[in-house]
Amino acid sequence: MKVVIQRVTHASVTVEDKLVSSIDQGLLVLAGWVGEDTEEDVEWMAGKVCRLRIFSDADGLMNLSVEDIKGEILVVSQFTLHALTKKGNRPSFINAARPEKAIPLYNSFIQKLKDMSGLNIVSGIFGAGMKVELLNDGPVTIIIDSRNKE
Repeated sequence: MKVVIQRVTHASVTVEDKLVSSIDQGLLVLAGWVGEDTEEDVEWMAGKVCRLRIFSDADGLMNLSVEDIKGEILVVSQFTLHALTKKGNRPSFINAARPEKAIPLYNSFIQKLKDMSGLNIVSGIFGAGMKVELLNDGPVTIIIDSRNKE
């Protein structure tokens, strides 16, 4: 499981000109899965996202988590995170999990974030053509891959 986490002032998802989800201060989490990912990856990643200390404390140091600031989280599925680009100019998505595998993991990830944090967790629509709008705060962008847990 791979995520791109962006610290945001606000973010939203629109599908077919209709607002689907929006948050104020918090995290925009773009998430993608490969076929080998399991519930263990989802559990580990949800904990990492909830506890990641990337918000500024009173001294201006990145020392607070999204839980600490009582922020919000917007989760957007993004299989393109697993693009292979070594050969040619057209990305291959062969490693991305098929929807029958990815959808349950996506739903589980959202639920685990809710259960672990108690925060407002919203999401895009899996597989939809989404327009994602955000104001990156910092900018702060972190990439985490569950294959690199060490």
